[in-house]
Amino acid sequence: MAGIDDSLPFYPLNIAVLTVSDTRTEASDKSGALLAERLTAAGHMLAGKAIVPDDVEAIRAQVRAWAGQVDVIISTGGTGFAPRDVTPEAIRPLCRREMEGFAVLFHQASRGTVGLSTLQSRAFGGQIGDTFIFCLPGSTGACRDGWDLVLRDELDSRYRPCSLAGLVPRLRELVPS
Repeated sequence: MAGIDDSLPFYPLNIAVLTVSDTRTEASDKSGALLAERLTAAGHMLAGKAIVPDDVEAIRAQVRAWAGQVDVIISTGGTGFAPRDVTPEAIRPLCRREMEGFAVLFHQASRGTVGLSTLQSRAFGGQIGDTFIFCLPGSTGACRDGWDLVLRDELDSRYRPCSLAGLVPRLRELVPS
């Protein structure tokens, strides 16, 4: 049966949160704040938090700075179809692998809260070196769905039958597969 096995140890991950927006500030960044609060409440470590404009090079520069230094990057914003939404175009070329299943699960979860409007998101996941990256829409609702309904359990080392935590290099020998 899939779920959290409380008999197993929890291994916290180092997670960075990236907000992509031309208008958000630290004071108005509710989506980034929600993700930071959720991941620390789950027992993970907030390894970094930044806001960058909707600009391919600015996004890539921040992601490159974190890749290899953190276990996971979660971005919020820039995944829609507005002309300035360029997060997928910035991140995809950096990925050595994409995680198609993340987008599928995110859209299934999101459909329950926003209906067919989930089609307006280009949310996706992948791997840059050994760092996992998940790109979520910029709304707090989408970040809540992404964390609460998908990422919370998938990033928990106690999730069975397996979790991404076992694929993090520093945890490979500690987390059973």
